[in-house]
Amino acid sequence: MLAIFFAVVAPAKSFALHRVDHHHRILRSLRFRGLRRLLWNPMFRPSHDSLIRQNEEIDRIDLPRIQDDAELEALKASGALVPIEQSESLKIERSLDPSRRFCRPWTRDFVVDLSEVYYRQFHAQIQVNSAVRTVKGQKKLRRHNRNAAPAEGDTASSHLAGVTVDLQRRGMSKEQIRFVEHYLFYLNALGLVEPEEERHHWCFHVMVSDHYSDWRQTQTIFPRSPMEEPGAAPANVTATAAATAAPTPMSASN
Repeated sequence: MLAIFFAVVAPAKSFALHRVDHHHRILRSLRFRGLRRLLWNPMFRPSHDSLIRQNEEIDRIDLPRIQDDAELEALKASGALVPIEQSESLKIERSLDPSRRFCRPWTRDFVVDLSEVYYRQFHAQIQVNSAVRTVKGQKKLRRHNRNAAPAEGDTASSHLAGVTVDLQRRGMSKEQIRFVEHYLFYLNALGLVEPEEERHHWCFHVMVSDHYSDWRQTQTIFPRSPMEEPGAAPANVTATAAATAAPTPMSASN
């Protein structure tokens, strides 16, 4: 009888301990995820509203979403898309297909301007990880990356219009991240860019308005960080110049 009692109780006790241990593992996992969410507190958190704004701007400019390689090559040939070229201040992710190292002229101007002031500040290069994409390529990307934006609809990836670049965030120091965030904050406040800080790929996703070209003509290239603190304009940018920014600016980011 005693043997039967232990035979029944022992497995039950073992099962209970297993359930408790499994429960603790789940709690630890949830705590870790919660901690990661707390630690991830970017200035420009990705959102549905941001995707809507990006697509509204593309529609305002009346740009096509590039369907395939044939359309892509035609836009290159016409000069509507221009190459992004490496320089002392700018590098390109090695794995980025050379045929995809293109964007709209005003987007390239933005990348060049940011990379130059960033290099003067840190003597380090900004890296472009992604630029123009096609609808066909975005659909393929979506099949193995559930975080990728749709290829169609009002939240489609803005890469499809050639107005957006992804800039490497991984490997930057806190000071460097803060510098880029403040730079983008100022331009976002003027309605010239719509940025997001992507967590899964650790990059700055930046959509650039065509108004950047007009605004750029009123400015000198920033000799240092565009802003010391969010909300403070660069020393060489006057209130009058800021007021001459985009006539129909995008809304400020979330």
